[in-house]
Amino acid sequence: MNRILLLAAASLLLALTGCKSEGTNANQAQPPAAQQQQQPAQQQAQPAAKSQQPATAVPADSPLLAPEKLTEKAPDKFRVRLETTKGPVVLEVDRSWAPNGADRFYNLVKNGYYTDIAFFRAIDNFMVQFGIHGDPKVAAKWRDATIPDDPPQQSNTRGMVSFATSGPNSRTTQVFINYKDNSFLDRMGFAPFARVVEGMEVVDSLYKGYGEGAPRGRGPNQGRIQTEGNAYLRAEFPELDYLKKAEIVAD
Repeated sequence: MNRILLLAAASLLLALTGCKSEGTNANQAQPPAAQQQQQPAQQQAQPAAKSQQPATAVPADSPLLAPEKLTEKAPDKFRVRLETTKGPVVLEVDRSWAPNGADRFYNLVKNGYYTDIAFFRAIDNFMVQFGIHGDPKVAAKWRDATIPDDPPQQSNTRGMVSFATSGPNSRTTQVFINYKDNSFLDRMGFAPFARVVEGMEVVDSLYKGYGEGAPRGRGPNQGRIQTEGNAYLRAEFPELDYLKKAEIVAD
């Protein structure tokens, strides 16, 4: 029985942790066993999708194109309102839990990174993951903009928010919200930096029909999200829910 549980835990970890795509150095939350190549970018039509905003594109002078400059220290505690296609969600970030993670999330939110971002990987009774930018040129800038690890101070229980990783000191922009008690992730180094304080029912309702990502499942291929952006997602995965915007709000 113990061996079965360990194998199950290892399988979930492999599904959550990232890998470097061969020849691209892409920070992706893919199963290491996948070792999949990124696909060439293709121009694809964008059918109607749940996100009603236009195709994501940032101006040439956007601060999002200079990750090395977005290093402001976060407040000790702050709240972030996520406007999703299913409704609002409020997170409370506590910097004492994971200082490096909190600082990174603060800078991403403050500078508008989480705008028109797909919840591209939602697995029932596990977690929902988001954070690859819909504009490939922005995604490319952040792939190697890693931050040092934080030792876990809290547990990955229901409603807790952590960064996805591809190994030690590899966190960039992808985060996940736990659907259930995934405390086995604690000893694997996943450090929660925030918790859902309002709208967990909205998180529960995010579309899960595509399941695990390719090639393990029928969901989106993360390499193609990186290189083709939201055009790929809207063309091939029209049911996905989106984070329309994220903003820092008063308590």
